[in-house]
Amino acid sequence: MTGAKSTLLIDRRHFIKAAGASFLAALGPRSLYALERADAVFASGFRARDGSYGIATLSESGEIIDRLKLPARAHGMTTCHRSGMTVAFARRPGTFAMAFDPGGGVEPIVMHTPENRHFYGHGQFSPDGSILYASENDFEGNRGVIGLYDARDGFRRIAEFDAHGIGTHDMTVSDDGHLLVIANGGIETHPDFGRTKLNIDRMQPSLVLLDAKSGNLVQKHTMPEKLSQLSTRHVDLGEDVRIWFACQYEGPRNDLPPLAGYFSKGEDITFIDLPEETTEQLANYVGAIAVNRRDGIVGLTSPNGNAAVVLDEATGRVLSATTVREAAGVAAATKGIIVSSYDGHFGDRLTDVAFDQHIVRLVK
Repeated sequence: MTGAKSTLLIDRRHFIKAAGASFLAALGPRSLYALERADAVFASGFRARDGSYGIATLSESGEIIDRLKLPARAHGMTTCHRSGMTVAFARRPGTFAMAFDPGGGVEPIVMHTPENRHFYGHGQFSPDGSILYASENDFEGNRGVIGLYDARDGFRRIAEFDAHGIGTHDMTVSDDGHLLVIANGGIETHPDFGRTKLNIDRMQPSLVLLDAKSGNLVQKHTMPEKLSQLSTRHVDLGEDVRIWFACQYEGPRNDLPPLAGYFSKGEDITFIDLPEETTEQLANYVGAIAVNRRDGIVGLTSPNGNAAVVLDEATGRVLSATTVREAAGVAAATKGIIVSSYDGHFGDRLTDVAFDQHIVRLVK
């Protein structure tokens, strides 16, 4: 218990140190009190009651510490644990991303995709913090790409890699920085048709590994033909270089396809054989996934099924399946997982905003 508590204190101290005196001085008494009591700090996109959008910085108990306005709705987020910079990506088919310092020490930077590209809502920093990778749609070419942005030069876009798939959604970077892990959802979209899915009858979902330096294809897993409508959407890294993925099924509602699994470099994918009642509870839609490596668990959420499910990372066994109305984001907490919801809950606390689909933990 003593060691665990020490780790929690380090989380808070790291954030406060990175924030600096000016940020702390700008906080109101309630926000400062929430930060002082926080064991960990998170961020999530939200919609306010007046219809505006922003990013909320929160304590693990769900107290909102600070808010930052956004020009439109955000989706996923990523944070650099070297610089503290955090990036919120526009919801598809948005073309903006905002890089900001949660501590307020640096003015936010808004970046835009080039012409004929839009963001898919996700990205990840390289471990050294020099490059921001972002999932994007080359909608005229009907292919996914990974945009590379120089995080040390105002997030200038410097290159792009072919994602070797379409509907490129979530992505992450291996701990050593050598591999990009990509979930190609397989769904064709075009901004002229909004968020309409154009190829449900001929989807091409896949999971891809790229060389992070060259962009060369290292490995690609396409879904079996009988699971061609199983959209591979979100990924997270587990222990022993295991990569976890979560899916959303676009086929008949009464089907019970596998919705999560894992793989590693050089190995085939393994689907988790969830109990039928758990698959039914997830309603063929896992909207977010997060691995708590310290606790050896995997969290899944489903807004369609109003559910949060926790798996044992080693075996895939269901440890808990909880009803959470409009369950949205999930992240590794100091113990277990933390879940947000579209109706404004963050953990057990009800806030005055509606959270978006994902949560990022700002300090590990």
